[in-house]
Amino acid sequence: MTDFNIRRRDFLYGLAGLSGSVIASQLPFESASAQAMRINGAGASFPAPLFQRWFVEYNKINKNTQVNYQSVGSGAGIKQFIGNTVDFGASDVAMKDDEIAKVSRGVVLLPVTAGSVVLAFNNKDVTTVKLTRQQLADIFLGKITNWNQIGSPKSKPIRVIYRSDGSGTTGVFTKHLAAINSEWKSKVGEGTTVQWPAGIGAKGNEGITATILQTDGAIGYIEYGFAKKNGLKTAQLQNKAGKFIAPTPQNAAVSLSQIQLPANLRAFAPDPSGDRSYPIVSFSWILAYKKYPDAKKAQSLKQVLTWAVSKTGGQKFSADLGYIPLPDNVIQKVTAAINTIS
Repeated sequence: MTDFNIRRRDFLYGLAGLSGSVIASQLPFESASAQAMRINGAGASFPAPLFQRWFVEYNKINKNTQVNYQSVGSGAGIKQFIGNTVDFGASDVAMKDDEIAKVSRGVVLLPVTAGSVVLAFNNKDVTTVKLTRQQLADIFLGKITNWNQIGSPKSKPIRVIYRSDGSGTTGVFTKHLAAINSEWKSKVGEGTTVQWPAGIGAKGNEGITATILQTDGAIGYIEYGFAKKNGLKTAQLQNKAGKFIAPTPQNAAVSLSQIQLPANLRAFAPDPSGDRSYPIVSFSWILAYKKYPDAKKAQSLKQVLTWAVSKTGGQKFSADLGYIPLPDNVIQKVTAAINTIS
C-alpha cells in the first residue's frame, strides 16, 4: 500500500470515529480486481462505537466485504428495516410483534452486544452522586429541579437532557423508570419516544453526550461507553436490593446474567435483583431478514455476524469500548440464529 493510501486510510478511520457512521466502504483495496460486497445497516446509536470498530476490523481481514452503518437511532433504524432500504437494522429494544409482522421477508433478532444506560452529569461542584429510585424518577418528572436537592453543597438548576429522536436507549431507560415508579408508569410510561415532563432534547447518544459536556448543571442518560470515552461523571443508582451501584462493566455483567433468552432471543431485565446488579442494562439487537434475494450478500452478512459475536472476533473489542462481552450460552444461541438466515 502506498504512503498516500496509508494516509488516506488513517484519515478515513478518524472520520468514522467522529461521524457515528462506519465508512469502511471507502477504504482502498489491495486488489482492484476483487468484487466488493457492500452491506448497509442503520439504527441504534447505543452500539455505534462498537459497530464502528467491528466493521473496520473486519474489513482488515476480509477486504472484499465493506459494511456501512448509520447511527440514526433505533426508531429510524426499525423504520428503514421495515421499509427494505437497508440490509440490516439495529435497535436496543428489539422489535415488537406488530413491527415484525410488517416484514414479509421474515425477521431474525440477534442480540450481538450489551451495555448499561448511565446517568451522566456536568457539575464541577459535585464529584459523587448517589440517586435513590425515587430521586431518579423525580428528576425526570421535573419534581427535583436543583442540585442541592440531591446532595450538592451549592444551589444550581438541574438541566435535564433527554433524547429527542426515536431511541432504544430511551426505551431501556423508561422501561426501568416504569418498573420502579408507579407515577412514572401512569403519567409517562415507556417507549422509544415519550412525552417528557421536563428538560431539553438532543438527538442520539452522541447529541446527549455533547449537550451534557456543553451545559453546566446538565444530567442525562447515555450508553456507558459514551460517558467513558468522553470522561463524563456518572451517578451511582440504587438497585432493587437497595444498594447504590456504580455502572462498571462488572456490575452490568451481573445484571445481564439474569436475562434468560427465549427462542426469539428477545428479553429484558428492567429491574434486576441482586446486591451487585447495576439497575439499567440491556442487550442491543441487530435486525436481519430471514431471506435475502442475493445469496452472496446473505452469505457475506452471515460471515460478518458470526465473526462479530465470536469471542475471538468482535466480542474481544467490547470491554475496551465499555460494552459487555456476550456470555458463552448467548453466543451459542445467536450463532444458531444467524445460521437460519438464507
